[in-house]
Amino acid sequence: MTRSPRKAAIAFIFVTVVIDILALGIIIPVLPKLVEEFMGGDTSRAAAIYGAFGTVWALMQFVCSPIVGALSDHVGRRRIVLLSCLGLGLDYVFMALAPSIGWLFVGRVISGITSSTIATAFAYMADVTPPEKRAASFGMVGAAFGLGFVLGPALGGVLGSVNPRLPFWVAAVMALANALYGFFVLPESLPPERRAPFSWRRANPVGSLTLLRSHPDLLGLAGINFLYLLGHTVLPSVFVLYAGYRYGWDAKAVGLTLALVGVGSMIVQGLLVKRVVARFGERRALIFGLVAGTVGFIGYGLAPNGTLFVAVVPVFMLMGLFGPSVQALMSHHVRPHEQGQLQGANASVMGITGMVGPVLFTQVFARAISSGAGGVPGAPFLVAAGLTFIGLVLAARTAR
Repeated sequence: MTRSPRKAAIAFIFVTVVIDILALGIIIPVLPKLVEEFMGGDTSRAAAIYGAFGTVWALMQFVCSPIVGALSDHVGRRRIVLLSCLGLGLDYVFMALAPSIGWLFVGRVISGITSSTIATAFAYMADVTPPEKRAASFGMVGAAFGLGFVLGPALGGVLGSVNPRLPFWVAAVMALANALYGFFVLPESLPPERRAPFSWRRANPVGSLTLLRSHPDLLGLAGINFLYLLGHTVLPSVFVLYAGYRYGWDAKAVGLTLALVGVGSMIVQGLLVKRVVARFGERRALIFGLVAGTVGFIGYGLAPNGTLFVAVVPVFMLMGLFGPSVQALMSHHVRPHEQGQLQGANASVMGITGMVGPVLFTQVFARAISSGAGGVPGAPFLVAAGLTFIGLVLAARTAR
Protein backbone atom coordinates (compact mmCIF):
# COMPACT_ATOMS: atom_id res chain seq x y z
CA MET A 1 0.00 0.00 0.00
CA THR A 2 1.63 3.26 -1.12
CA ARG A 3 1.65 6.28 1.04
CA SER A 4 -1.11 8.18 -0.82
CA PRO A 5 -3.66 5.28 -0.90
CA ARG A 6 -2.85 4.52 2.73
CA LYS A 7 -3.63 8.12 3.71
CA ALA A 8 -6.86 8.04 1.72
CA ALA A 9 -7.82 4.74 3.37
CA ILE A 10 -7.12 6.02 6.90
CA ALA A 11 -9.08 9.20 6.11
CA PHE A 12 -11.97 7.04 4.89
CA ILE A 13 -11.95 4.96 8.09
CA PHE A 14 -11.97 8.20 10.12
CA VAL A 15 -14.90 9.56 8.10
CA THR A 16 -16.73 6.21 8.32
CA VAL A 17 -16.63 6.21 12.11
CA VAL A 18 -17.65 9.88 12.21
CA ILE A 19 -20.63 9.17 9.95
CA ASP A 20 -21.61 6.02 11.86
CA ILE A 21 -21.67 7.87 15.19
CA LEU A 22 -23.09 11.02 13.60
CA ALA A 23 -25.92 9.01 12.05
CA LEU A 24 -26.62 7.32 15.39
CA GLY A 25 -26.47 10.69 17.17
CA ILE A 26 -28.76 12.41 14.68
CA ILE A 27 -31.68 10.16 15.62
CA ILE A 28 -31.16 10.46 19.41
CA PRO A 29 -33.32 13.60 19.81
CA VAL A 30 -36.13 12.29 17.56
CA LEU A 31 -36.36 8.53 18.09
CA PRO A 32 -37.97 8.77 21.58
CA LYS A 33 -40.48 11.30 20.24
CA LEU A 34 -41.27 9.08 17.26
CA VAL A 35 -41.86 6.14 19.60
CA GLU A 36 -44.09 8.37 21.76
CA GLU A 37 -46.02 9.40 18.63
CA PHE A 38 -46.66 5.75 17.75
CA MET A 39 -47.84 5.20 21.35
CA GLY A 40 -50.47 7.91 21.00
CA GLY A 41 -48.61 10.29 23.29
CA ASP A 42 -48.38 7.84 26.22
CA THR A 43 -44.97 8.83 27.66
CA SER A 44 -44.84 5.99 30.19
CA ARG A 45 -45.35 3.26 27.57
CA ALA A 46 -43.01 5.05 25.18
CA ALA A 47 -40.25 5.11 27.81
CA ALA A 48 -40.58 1.36 28.41
CA ILE A 49 -40.50 0.57 24.70
CA TYR A 50 -37.60 2.95 24.05
CA GLY A 51 -35.67 1.14 26.78
CA ALA A 52 -36.31 -2.11 24.90
CA PHE A 53 -34.95 -0.44 21.76
CA GLY A 54 -31.67 0.30 23.55
CA THR A 55 -31.41 -3.20 24.98
CA VAL A 56 -32.00 -4.95 21.67
CA TRP A 57 -29.46 -2.70 19.95
CA ALA A 58 -26.80 -3.66 22.52
CA LEU A 59 -27.83 -7.32 22.24
CA MET A 60 -27.33 -7.25 18.45
CA GLN A 61 -23.89 -5.71 18.98
CA PHE A 62 -23.03 -8.50 21.42
CA VAL A 63 -24.19 -11.26 19.07
CA CYS A 64 -23.11 -9.90 15.70
CA SER A 65 -19.83 -8.03 16.33
CA PRO A 66 -17.82 -11.29 16.72
CA ILE A 67 -19.36 -12.63 13.52
CA VAL A 68 -18.47 -9.46 11.63
CA GLY A 69 -14.96 -9.47 13.10
CA ALA A 70 -14.36 -13.12 12.20
CA LEU A 71 -15.71 -12.53 8.69
CA SER A 72 -13.30 -9.62 8.23
CA ASP A 73 -10.43 -11.94 9.25
CA HIS A 74 -11.61 -14.37 6.55
CA VAL A 75 -12.67 -12.23 3.55
CA GLY A 76 -10.79 -9.02 4.34
CA ARG A 77 -11.77 -5.70 5.89
CA ARG A 78 -12.82 -3.81 2.75
CA ARG A 79 -15.91 -5.91 1.94
CA ILE A 80 -17.16 -5.88 5.52
CA VAL A 81 -16.73 -2.13 5.98
CA LEU A 82 -18.45 -1.29 2.69
CA LEU A 83 -21.31 -3.76 3.25
CA SER A 84 -21.85 -2.40 6.76
CA CYS A 85 -22.00 1.18 5.46
CA LEU A 86 -24.44 0.15 2.74
CA GLY A 87 -26.60 -1.83 5.17
CA LEU A 88 -26.68 1.02 7.67
CA GLY A 89 -27.77 3.49 5.00
CA LEU A 90 -30.56 1.22 3.76
CA ASP A 91 -31.69 0.63 7.34
CA TYR A 92 -32.12 4.37 7.94
CA VAL A 93 -34.31 4.50 4.82
CA PHE A 94 -36.29 1.60 6.30
CA MET A 95 -36.77 3.44 9.62
CA ALA A 96 -37.66 6.70 7.86
CA LEU A 97 -40.52 4.87 6.13
CA ALA A 98 -41.55 2.70 9.12
CA PRO A 99 -45.38 2.80 9.36
CA SER A 100 -45.63 1.32 12.87
CA ILE A 101 -43.73 0.77 16.10
CA GLY A 102 -43.11 -2.85 15.10
CA TRP A 103 -41.36 -1.88 11.87
CA LEU A 104 -39.35 0.77 13.71
CA PHE A 105 -38.24 -1.89 16.20
CA VAL A 106 -37.12 -4.16 13.34
CA GLY A 107 -35.14 -1.25 11.96
CA ARG A 108 -33.41 -0.83 15.31
CA VAL A 109 -32.48 -4.52 15.31
CA ILE A 110 -30.94 -4.17 11.85
CA SER A 111 -29.13 -1.02 12.99
CA GLY A 112 -27.50 -2.97 15.81
CA ILE A 113 -26.24 -5.51 13.28
CA THR A 114 -24.98 -3.06 10.65
CA SER A 115 -23.35 -0.73 13.20
CA SER A 116 -20.63 -3.31 13.79
CA THR A 117 -18.41 -1.34 11.38
CA ILE A 118 -16.46 0.19 14.24
CA ALA A 119 -14.89 -3.13 15.29
CA THR A 120 -13.70 -3.68 11.72
CA ALA A 121 -12.43 -0.09 11.60
CA PHE A 122 -10.19 -0.79 14.59
CA ALA A 123 -8.96 -3.99 12.93
CA TYR A 124 -8.23 -2.07 9.72
CA MET A 125 -6.15 0.48 11.63
CA ALA A 126 -4.23 -2.34 13.33
CA ASP A 127 -3.49 -3.83 9.88
CA VAL A 128 -1.99 -0.66 8.41
CA THR A 129 -0.22 0.72 11.49
CA PRO A 130 3.05 -0.49 13.09
CA PRO A 131 2.53 -1.82 16.64
CA GLU A 132 4.33 1.11 18.26
CA LYS A 133 1.97 3.62 16.57
CA ARG A 134 -1.33 1.81 17.11
CA ALA A 135 -2.34 3.78 20.19
CA ALA A 136 -2.21 7.01 18.15
CA SER A 137 -4.21 5.39 15.32
CA PHE A 138 -6.81 4.05 17.74
CA GLY A 139 -6.90 7.54 19.23
CA MET A 140 -7.87 8.88 15.80
CA VAL A 141 -10.80 6.46 15.72
CA GLY A 142 -11.76 7.63 19.22
CA ALA A 143 -11.56 11.26 18.07
CA ALA A 144 -13.86 10.40 15.17
CA PHE A 145 -16.26 8.91 17.72
CA GLY A 146 -16.15 12.16 19.73
CA LEU A 147 -16.74 14.31 16.67
CA GLY A 148 -19.79 12.30 15.67
CA PHE A 149 -21.05 12.42 19.27
CA VAL A 150 -20.78 16.23 19.33
CA LEU A 151 -22.32 16.96 15.95
CA GLY A 152 -24.98 14.23 15.76
CA PRO A 153 -27.46 15.21 18.49
CA ALA A 154 -27.16 18.92 17.64
CA LEU A 155 -27.87 18.30 13.95
CA GLY A 156 -30.64 15.84 14.81
CA GLY A 157 -32.35 18.39 17.01
CA VAL A 158 -32.34 21.00 14.23
CA LEU A 159 -33.56 18.56 11.56
CA GLY A 160 -36.12 17.01 13.89
CA SER A 161 -37.72 20.40 14.49
CA VAL A 162 -38.54 20.46 10.76
CA ASN A 163 -39.81 16.87 10.54
CA PRO A 164 -39.22 13.97 12.96
CA ARG A 165 -38.33 11.66 10.06
CA LEU A 166 -35.93 14.04 8.34
CA PRO A 167 -32.93 13.01 10.50
CA PHE A 168 -33.36 9.40 9.31
CA TRP A 169 -33.24 10.50 5.66
CA VAL A 170 -30.14 12.63 6.23
CA ALA A 171 -28.42 9.77 8.09
CA ALA A 172 -29.28 7.44 5.19
CA VAL A 173 -27.83 9.80 2.58
CA MET A 174 -24.59 10.19 4.54
CA ALA A 175 -24.12 6.44 5.07
CA LEU A 176 -24.89 5.57 1.43
CA ALA A 177 -22.66 8.35 0.08
CA ASN A 178 -19.85 7.13 2.30
CA ALA A 179 -20.26 3.55 1.04
CA LEU A 180 -20.03 4.80 -2.55
CA TYR A 181 -16.96 6.92 -1.77
CA GLY A 182 -15.27 4.01 0.01
CA PHE A 183 -15.86 1.75 -3.00
CA PHE A 184 -13.39 3.91 -4.94
CA VAL A 185 -10.79 4.86 -2.30
CA LEU A 186 -10.63 2.01 0.25
CA PRO A 187 -7.99 -0.63 -0.52
CA GLU A 188 -7.85 -4.00 1.23
CA SER A 189 -5.65 -4.01 4.35
CA LEU A 190 -5.49 -7.76 4.99
CA PRO A 191 -3.73 -9.73 2.20
CA PRO A 192 -4.97 -13.27 1.44
CA GLU A 193 -1.93 -14.96 3.00
CA ARG A 194 -2.71 -13.35 6.39
CA ARG A 195 -6.37 -14.34 6.51
CA ALA A 196 -7.96 -17.02 8.67
CA PRO A 197 -10.64 -19.60 7.83
CA PHE A 198 -14.08 -18.73 9.12
CA SER A 199 -15.23 -20.78 12.09
CA TRP A 200 -18.47 -20.49 14.04
CA ARG A 201 -16.52 -21.56 17.10
CA ARG A 202 -14.53 -18.32 16.83
CA ALA A 203 -17.42 -16.21 15.56
CA ASN A 204 -20.13 -16.86 18.17
CA PRO A 205 -20.11 -14.42 21.09
CA VAL A 206 -18.98 -16.96 23.68
CA GLY A 207 -16.42 -18.52 21.36
CA SER A 208 -14.97 -15.15 20.38
CA LEU A 209 -14.37 -14.32 24.02
CA THR A 210 -12.12 -17.39 24.32
CA LEU A 211 -9.50 -15.41 22.39
CA LEU A 212 -9.28 -13.11 25.39
CA ARG A 213 -8.19 -16.14 27.46
CA SER A 214 -5.36 -17.06 25.08
CA HIS A 215 -2.82 -14.99 27.03
CA PRO A 216 -2.89 -14.08 30.75
CA ASP A 217 -2.12 -10.42 30.08
CA LEU A 218 -4.79 -10.24 27.38
CA LEU A 219 -7.39 -11.63 29.78
CA GLY A 220 -6.33 -9.13 32.42
CA LEU A 221 -6.58 -6.24 29.96
CA ALA A 222 -10.03 -7.46 28.88
CA GLY A 223 -11.16 -7.45 32.51
CA ILE A 224 -9.89 -3.90 33.00
CA ASN A 225 -11.62 -2.83 29.78
CA PHE A 226 -14.88 -4.40 31.00
CA LEU A 227 -14.77 -2.41 34.24
CA TYR A 228 -13.96 0.80 32.34
CA LEU A 229 -16.78 0.31 29.84
CA LEU A 230 -19.27 -0.65 32.56
CA GLY A 231 -18.42 2.44 34.59
CA HIS A 232 -18.63 4.64 31.51
CA THR A 233 -22.25 3.61 30.83
CA VAL A 234 -23.30 5.74 33.80
CA LEU A 235 -23.25 8.83 31.56
CA PRO A 236 -25.77 7.74 28.91
CA SER A 237 -27.79 5.89 31.59
CA VAL A 238 -28.50 8.63 34.14
CA PHE A 239 -26.77 11.88 33.20
CA VAL A 240 -29.87 13.59 31.77
CA LEU A 241 -32.03 12.58 34.73
CA TYR A 242 -29.29 13.39 37.25
CA ALA A 243 -28.56 16.85 35.82
CA GLY A 244 -32.24 17.74 35.74
CA TYR A 245 -32.92 16.43 39.26
CA ARG A 246 -29.87 17.82 41.05
CA TYR A 247 -29.03 20.98 39.07
CA GLY A 248 -32.33 21.82 37.37
CA TRP A 249 -30.68 21.80 33.93
CA ASP A 250 -32.84 22.02 30.83
CA ALA A 251 -32.20 20.27 27.49
CA LYS A 252 -29.96 23.10 26.29
CA ALA A 253 -27.66 22.91 29.32
CA VAL A 254 -27.47 19.12 29.05
CA GLY A 255 -26.69 19.33 25.32
CA LEU A 256 -23.95 21.92 25.80
CA THR A 257 -22.34 19.85 28.55
CA LEU A 258 -22.41 16.71 26.41
CA ALA A 259 -20.89 18.72 23.57
CA LEU A 260 -18.13 19.89 25.93
CA VAL A 261 -17.40 16.29 26.94
CA GLY A 262 -17.32 15.28 23.27
CA VAL A 263 -14.92 18.08 22.33
CA GLY A 264 -12.69 17.13 25.24
CA SER A 265 -12.67 13.52 24.08
CA MET A 266 -11.67 14.62 20.57
CA ILE A 267 -8.79 16.72 21.88
CA VAL A 268 -7.45 13.98 24.14
CA GLN A 269 -7.77 11.09 21.69
CA GLY A 270 -6.90 13.02 18.55
CA LEU A 271 -3.98 15.08 19.85
CA LEU A 272 -2.89 14.05 23.34
CA VAL A 273 -2.76 10.24 23.10
CA LYS A 274 0.07 10.23 20.56
CA ARG A 275 2.25 12.53 22.66
CA VAL A 276 1.56 10.88 26.01
CA VAL A 277 2.17 7.36 24.66
CA ALA A 278 5.36 8.46 22.91
CA ARG A 279 6.73 9.92 26.14
CA PHE A 280 5.40 7.57 28.82
CA GLY A 281 4.36 4.38 27.00
CA GLU A 282 0.99 2.69 26.63
CA ARG A 283 0.88 1.20 30.14
CA ARG A 284 1.37 4.54 31.90
CA ALA A 285 -1.06 6.28 29.54
CA LEU A 286 -3.63 3.59 30.40
CA ILE A 287 -3.09 4.16 34.12
CA PHE A 288 -3.27 7.97 33.72
CA GLY A 289 -6.64 7.50 32.03
CA LEU A 290 -8.00 5.33 34.82
CA VAL A 291 -6.79 7.77 37.50
CA ALA A 292 -8.50 10.64 35.68
CA GLY A 293 -11.68 8.60 35.31
CA THR A 294 -11.77 7.69 39.00
CA VAL A 295 -11.23 11.29 40.11
CA GLY A 296 -13.68 12.59 37.50
CA PHE A 297 -16.49 10.23 38.51
CA ILE A 298 -16.00 11.13 42.18
CA GLY A 299 -16.14 14.82 41.24
CA TYR A 300 -19.33 14.30 39.24
CA GLY A 301 -20.97 12.42 42.10
CA LEU A 302 -20.07 14.94 44.79
CA ALA A 303 -20.41 18.24 42.88
CA PRO A 304 -23.09 20.23 44.76
CA ASN A 305 -23.86 22.52 41.82
CA GLY A 306 -23.65 22.62 38.06
CA THR A 307 -20.65 24.95 37.98
CA LEU A 308 -18.48 22.50 39.91
CA PHE A 309 -19.77 19.62 37.77
CA VAL A 310 -18.58 21.41 34.62
CA ALA A 311 -15.27 22.23 36.33
CA VAL A 312 -14.61 18.49 36.65
CA VAL A 313 -14.98 17.90 32.88
CA PRO A 314 -11.34 18.80 31.97
CA VAL A 315 -10.13 16.20 34.49
CA PHE A 316 -12.58 13.55 33.37
CA MET A 317 -11.80 13.98 29.68
CA LEU A 318 -8.26 12.68 30.35
CA MET A 319 -9.94 9.31 30.79
CA GLY A 320 -9.76 9.29 26.99
CA LEU A 321 -6.14 8.16 27.32
CA PHE A 322 -7.37 4.73 28.40
CA GLY A 323 -9.25 3.46 25.34
CA PRO A 324 -6.55 3.77 22.64
CA SER A 325 -3.87 2.54 25.05
CA VAL A 326 -5.72 -0.62 26.10
CA GLN A 327 -6.66 -1.32 22.47
CA ALA A 328 -3.01 -1.02 21.44
CA LEU A 329 -1.77 -3.25 24.29
CA MET A 330 -4.37 -5.89 23.48
CA SER A 331 -3.53 -5.83 19.75
CA HIS A 332 0.10 -6.73 20.58
CA HIS A 333 -1.02 -10.08 22.01
CA VAL A 334 -2.81 -11.43 18.92
CA ARG A 335 -1.69 -12.35 15.41
CA PRO A 336 -2.57 -10.33 12.28
CA HIS A 337 -5.33 -12.72 11.22
CA GLU A 338 -6.92 -12.43 14.69
CA GLN A 339 -7.27 -8.63 14.82
CA GLY A 340 -10.85 -8.78 13.57
CA GLN A 341 -11.77 -11.45 16.10
CA LEU A 342 -10.17 -9.37 18.87
CA GLN A 343 -12.14 -6.26 17.94
CA GLY A 344 -15.31 -8.35 17.65
CA ALA A 345 -14.70 -9.74 21.13
CA ASN A 346 -14.14 -6.20 22.46
CA ALA A 347 -17.38 -5.08 20.84
CA SER A 348 -19.16 -8.01 22.50
CA VAL A 349 -17.78 -6.91 25.86
CA MET A 350 -19.14 -3.44 25.10
CA GLY A 351 -22.49 -5.01 24.23
CA ILE A 352 -22.58 -6.78 27.60
CA THR A 353 -21.88 -3.54 29.47
CA GLY A 354 -24.48 -1.81 27.28
CA MET A 355 -27.08 -4.26 28.54
CA VAL A 356 -25.99 -4.38 32.19
CA GLY A 357 -24.97 -0.77 32.80
CA PRO A 358 -28.30 1.02 32.20
CA VAL A 359 -30.14 -1.36 34.53
CA LEU A 360 -27.45 -1.08 37.22
CA PHE A 361 -27.11 2.69 37.24
CA THR A 362 -30.77 3.60 36.84
CA GLN A 363 -31.62 1.35 39.80
CA VAL A 364 -28.85 2.88 41.91
CA PHE A 365 -30.10 6.37 41.02
CA ALA A 366 -33.72 5.47 41.75
CA ARG A 367 -32.84 4.11 45.20
CA ALA A 368 -30.60 7.09 45.96
CA ILE A 369 -33.35 9.64 45.39
CA SER A 370 -36.28 7.64 46.70
CA SER A 371 -38.08 9.13 49.68
CA GLY A 372 -36.61 8.10 52.97
CA ALA A 373 -33.64 6.35 51.41
CA GLY A 374 -31.21 8.95 52.68
CA GLY A 375 -29.01 8.35 49.65
CA VAL A 376 -26.70 10.60 47.69
CA PRO A 377 -28.04 11.66 44.25
CA GLY A 378 -24.56 11.19 42.80
CA ALA A 379 -24.42 7.56 43.95
CA PRO A 380 -24.34 6.18 40.36
CA PHE A 381 -21.18 8.17 39.64
CA LEU A 382 -19.59 6.99 42.86
CA VAL A 383 -20.34 3.38 41.87
CA ALA A 384 -18.73 4.11 38.49
CA ALA A 385 -15.71 5.54 40.33
CA GLY A 386 -15.45 2.33 42.35
CA LEU A 387 -15.51 0.18 39.21
CA THR A 388 -12.86 2.36 37.56
CA PHE A 389 -10.69 2.24 40.68
CA ILE A 390 -10.83 -1.57 40.71
CA GLY A 391 -9.70 -1.42 37.07
CA LEU A 392 -6.85 0.85 38.13
CA VAL A 393 -5.71 -1.60 40.79
CA LEU A 394 -5.81 -4.45 38.28
CA ALA A 395 -3.94 -2.34 35.72
CA ALA A 396 -1.12 -1.69 38.16
CA ARG A 397 -0.68 -5.46 38.42
CA THR A 398 -1.59 -6.65 34.93
CA ALA A 399 -0.75 -4.11 32.23
CA ARG A 400 3.01 -4.62 32.14
